[in-house]
Amino acid sequence: MARSERLLTLLQALRRHRRPVTGAALAQQTGVSLRTLYRDIASLQAQGAYIEGEAGVGYVLKPGFMLPPMMFSQEEIEALVLGSRWVAKAAEPRLAAAGADAMAKIAAVLPEEMRAEIDSATLLVGPRRREEDKADLSAIRKAIRNERIVEINYSDESGAVSIRRVWPFALGYLEHIRIMAAWCELRQDFRHFRTDRIGEMQVLDSRYPRRRAVLMKEWREVDDYTRNA
Repeated sequence: MARSERLLTLLQALRRHRRPVTGAALAQQTGVSLRTLYRDIASLQAQGAYIEGEAGVGYVLKPGFMLPPMMFSQEEIEALVLGSRWVAKAAEPRLAAAGADAMAKIAAVLPEEMRAEIDSATLLVGPRRREEDKADLSAIRKAIRNERIVEINYSDESGAVSIRRVWPFALGYLEHIRIMAAWCELRQDFRHFRTDRIGEMQVLDSRYPRRRAVLMKEWREVDDYTRNA
């Protein structure tokens, strides 16, 4: 295993532990000798990693340290390229542009040989979705971040329109449609709203009374994509 890959593996192992973990345990997880582990910890500390601890006691990585970009593995580069290409194809223009900008920023600080890997990546994404959104997805994403109640005019499969007050907490990007997952005050239950069927929409100033993380947890426990609006 190359030294750079070994250091990355060690860093990832440390990130998995919130409490001090012994050198022997880290050595076993990373597949190196204890002596090599101590040298690698010293190398990471020299690069700025805030690793607290000592031999015989244990080590813990404090948050905030980022490895330099040359530490990306080949598969991580491929994952970044594939994700960027998927966003460009599947997301709305504003988010697609943000994905392209993020990829450009990453590429700008990569070594030349890794920039070449980005340009020659062979992982491809299929054609974009067919249904067009009526809702402002940027506004929905902002409402989700800020935990705001949203009032929408929503059309069902037959075209009948209803007015809903909902608590949006997630956006699902499916193959041909996008889904807003929300708690619906009318139905008093979780509902999935197709964004191509959302007409007029108003983000209200009031926050919904339950935290987004709580809604996500409850939704995951009962999630069913047949649960239409």
